[in-house]
Amino acid sequence: MEIEQLMPHAEALIFASERPVNKKEIVELLSNVFDDNIESDCINICLSAIKEKYDASFYPFQLTETGGGYQFLTKKAFHKTVLQLNGDKHIKKLSVAAMETLSIIAYKQPVTKSEIELIRGVSADYSIQKLLEKELIIISGRNENMIGKPLIYSTSKHFMDYLGINSPTQLPYLKDITDKEIIFPINGIEAVPVSHKPILQVTEPENLKQAS
Repeated sequence: MEIEQLMPHAEALIFASERPVNKKEIVELLSNVFDDNIESDCINICLSAIKEKYDASFYPFQLTETGGGYQFLTKKAFHKTVLQLNGDKHIKKLSVAAMETLSIIAYKQPVTKSEIELIRGVSADYSIQKLLEKELIIISGRNENMIGKPLIYSTSKHFMDYLGINSPTQLPYLKDITDKEIIFPINGIEAVPVSHKPILQVTEPENLKQAS
């Protein structure tokens, strides 16, 4: 199958879809159209050619790999212009608490509610519920190594699509979050606040007393 024949069909699929279309879907759909087994390598060439085509400066949009697939998105230079078309009604606003919770999940995922609360210092129940409702996070399983096997949370495919990234590894690196070590107490005394812990009296070793 000639690339010139496949390319406009691949463009049409991506253009018509409301969500990112992955390479496997493109292969299957075009194989049905041409009643032939389209090679994955051919689609790779098509996608590269489409991307190169729309990277040209006179196009206001480009082919972007995002949310596990491919989608045509407006170039950054035109974001302010397009925003005027729909106004604020399409902007999903989050509270500061929800943004903080989402940031922790994004950079520490998979993470439990107790781990989130340990970092934020306050309850995360409401924020987690709102993020689940907006489909920005998902419940991705349970932590089998923690007592009670609590639920663990990760960012969703919708979250990656919203930010225009294809993987959490493409997020900007935040040293202060990713380097934060989460340590849980292993005995009772470690769980007591510092101000309530007994003061330990340190005695001077006998050999130092004699030396003085």
